[in-house]
Amino acid sequence: MKISVIGTGYVGLVTGTCLAETGNYVNCIDIDECKVNKLNNGEITIYEPGLEKIFKRNVSNGNLKFKLDLSEIDDSEIIFLALPTPPDKDGFADLKYVLEVASELGKLIKSYKIIVNKSTVPLNTTELVKKEIKKNFNGEFDVVSNPEFLREGVAVNDFMKPDRIVIGTKSKKAIEKMKILYKPYVKQNNPLVIMDEKSAELTKYAANSFLATKISFMNEISNVCEIFGADIDLVRKGIGSDHRIGKSFLYAGIGYGGSCFPKDVKALIQSSNQEKYEMKILKSVEEVNHTQKSKIFQKVKQYFNNDIHSKKFAVWGLSFKPDTDDMREAPSIIIINELLSNNCEINCYDPEATKNASLILKDSVSFFNNKYDCLKDVDALLICTEWSEFKAPDFDRIKSLMKNQLIFDGRNIFELDIMEKENFNYISIGRKKIWKKS
Repeated sequence: MKISVIGTGYVGLVTGTCLAETGNYVNCIDIDECKVNKLNNGEITIYEPGLEKIFKRNVSNGNLKFKLDLSEIDDSEIIFLALPTPPDKDGFADLKYVLEVASELGKLIKSYKIIVNKSTVPLNTTELVKKEIKKNFNGEFDVVSNPEFLREGVAVNDFMKPDRIVIGTKSKKAIEKMKILYKPYVKQNNPLVIMDEKSAELTKYAANSFLATKISFMNEISNVCEIFGADIDLVRKGIGSDHRIGKSFLYAGIGYGGSCFPKDVKALIQSSNQEKYEMKILKSVEEVNHTQKSKIFQKVKQYFNNDIHSKKFAVWGLSFKPDTDDMREAPSIIIINELLSNNCEINCYDPEATKNASLILKDSVSFFNNKYDCLKDVDALLICTEWSEFKAPDFDRIKSLMKNQLIFDGRNIFELDIMEKENFNYISIGRKKIWKKS
């Protein structure tokens, strides 16, 4: 098929590349000339494991091209909208970019097209897009809601071997076309779920909000563990073995971040408020997450008896999760800024997110290219992201570099018995403190 993908951000680039990988001819369209030039030259603009290989293959074979001109959609059968929908000041999803493009499409399309909302959008967006197109085009077209469920770090696998594909439309013509498009991705009998547009739009918000709820719930349980002396890892194993609960998203830590969960939870709360319905559970989820991001900072203050002025700390991990360079809503930003407000000196290391982190933190911290180099003479190490390379470090080397043998672990990546054996002061989330401080 001939396909256009409008927007070459995270979702757009993964979607366009993976559709090209199965033999489709894909034009990805973006207004950023610098980005388009880089992409056409085979230079990938995001970090996502496994993406670069298939990206370069499909740019090379001509299946994947990048354009600046929206008129390139003319011969496309299906047009994907993969545009940003950032929260506005009140938490609503801002549909400005989606509706602007819909208006332009109405001026450009001359024959039947399927317009696919891949962006995360609130309820009724499908109808709004239809209205914008109809202002300038009286012919036949369909607008389909097809939410993405891509997890950063494993997005290529999620697209190529999806748990499910949700298609929201009442149009039989569009359903048949979308089934043909997605046939190569559902060969393992993973479901292609057909529903109405509003249900599809809500499915995306409901899925992310439910996962965010699991995270905040476990973080609350971890706080209870600390009060009563229980161990959150044992509780997790105990409840995760129940198939009704499942094992995923039960790890306690310093809160969720990224481009989806915070934005989608907030948007669903605000959309419901607009209809005079209060989502009490989700408001609590958001509140717990906000508080949890300061958890490590509070533990640092407690350890040093509230006197952290001019202390020096190392931070391992800046991205909101491992295997991505995404800094959006990353807990590390909150923690670092709280330390900086106390005149602390901060050394930072992340395997992939340094460039993006430097745009946010600028010269307020020192960035290092090696996880050990940033440990020299620090008062403590703070772990904010569970990158694999942090999980089996050289503890003797760590001890030789640090001023104090002190680790605050916001992701519980080390076993307690190992930390005790290595003679660290080790403070994590929802578990016993190994506190040798006199």
